[in-house]
Amino acid sequence: MQPEKNSALSDNRLLASLPDEDHRQVLKRCESVELARDEVINEPGEQIRHVYFPTDCYFSLVTRPIDHAGLEVRLVGREGMVGTPLVLGIDVTLLRTVVRGAGPTWRMTAERFPEALRKSTALQLTLNRYLFVVTNQVEQMVACTRFHVLEARLARWLLMTQDRAHSDHFHATHEFLALLLGVRRVGVTKAATALQKRNLIHYSRGDIRVLDRPGLQTAACACYGESEAMYEQFMG
Repeated sequence: MQPEKNSALSDNRLLASLPDEDHRQVLKRCESVELARDEVINEPGEQIRHVYFPTDCYFSLVTRPIDHAGLEVRLVGREGMVGTPLVLGIDVTLLRTVVRGAGPTWRMTAERFPEALRKSTALQLTLNRYLFVVTNQVEQMVACTRFHVLEARLARWLLMTQDRAHSDHFHATHEFLALLLGVRRVGVTKAATALQKRNLIHYSRGDIRVLDRPGLQTAACACYGESEAMYEQFMG
């Protein structure tokens, strides 16, 4: 039996914004699955097998240049979806998709997704707006990576992760933080130590706890608020 729209499990913001009938029809094509942390969903060049509408988990999407270990380009939680190329009719991904926060998600097969789009104009319009927002957020991230100092970028990422984890406590290793920020591990150590000395976070062996969110917001670059404001403006 499918949950009603106000069920906690259906609390993906894209799906929750749909009219009731569209929402029910989309969920009929989905299944609820529980994903584990560090589970790899896709590797670059692979065919996309599913789209995901996270409810209480979150994903990291990483680009893998030939001469670099990689760089995180998107962090997706219940505000978004994974598998966006399928909205454009493209069934291959160029990104590595990894579960960073375990939990439940709605999942739909790539075969059923085009039918869901055809039968719901509201879903089409919602996902088109979402693609616009994501494109602009990625462009902003490029500028952020180029012009903002590492400590501010780390603070921004911690805030974004806290938003998606819905918790003050989450896990991220030095190796992963270096990957997502595009720096060496020693740079992560310096930036994390600086935030910890200001009593904004506690960080030990990959376990991170946010101690002072307002202080962390002050430490972060302005990109944090701008990205969230853009989402609210176009997605409501």
